[in-house]
Amino acid sequence: MFVTVRAKSILAAVLVFALAVICCIGLNFEAVADVYNNESTRKLPVYGVDCGEEKKVALTFDAAWGADKTQGILDTLNEYGASGTFFLVGFWVDDYPDMVKKISESGCEIGNHSKNHLQMSKLSAEEIKTELDYVSDKVESLTGKRPEYFRPPYGDYNTKLVEEVEASGMQAIQWSVDSLDWKGLNAQEILSRVTKNVKPGSIILFHNNSDHILEALPLVLAYLQSEGYTAVGMSELIYKDNYYIDNNGIQHKNAEEVI
Repeated sequence: MFVTVRAKSILAAVLVFALAVICCIGLNFEAVADVYNNESTRKLPVYGVDCGEEKKVALTFDAAWGADKTQGILDTLNEYGASGTFFLVGFWVDDYPDMVKKISESGCEIGNHSKNHLQMSKLSAEEIKTELDYVSDKVESLTGKRPEYFRPPYGDYNTKLVEEVEASGMQAIQWSVDSLDWKGLNAQEILSRVTKNVKPGSIILFHNNSDHILEALPLVLAYLQSEGYTAVGMSELIYKDNYYIDNNGIQHKNAEEVI
């Protein structure tokens, strides 16, 4: 009798444990499915471009505070026959309208970096639109050209932001090589950051008023030229249509259909 009861108890315990395991597995599968579905529908900015063996990169300069080094950057780019894209914050545009015009007149491109340099993922769709339109309207009134690219402040974004950027007629851009110039790195350290990480299709991040940008930029450009790279604006690197972005934010051209 004792043996029978004990056996029944053990069997019941095993059944309860098995049911619990099955439930947990089911919940885990559901959680994994949720994550997969969220990731599969998440919209990403462009971090870099698959341009095959074509050795071109985009130099980008975020401008939010100060402008006294900007002309020097333009002069250096011109000296090396290079181009770049400046992502401008709204209050910077307000403070330095003449420099905005000079950037455009130099042949460099101007991107949108929001009005107030906020964490855009925390804003409503209406607030995002206000941030975007303010800069684009101001830049267009000064240069006659409306920005085609947007970089989120702090690299902070979500799907809603990317969708609003696209609805505003722009492409969302991040970076694949961070010079970390904003940390006060010296020219050689900035150069090392670039040389270790650059490859065809890289988007390189600098800041227009970082401590050592004027010493570092000639070194970077000389290195790029020695390695056969061409430094271009975003429009010469980014695909405008017929592309997809992989899970790492790399933009690829869709394969041509064979007829």
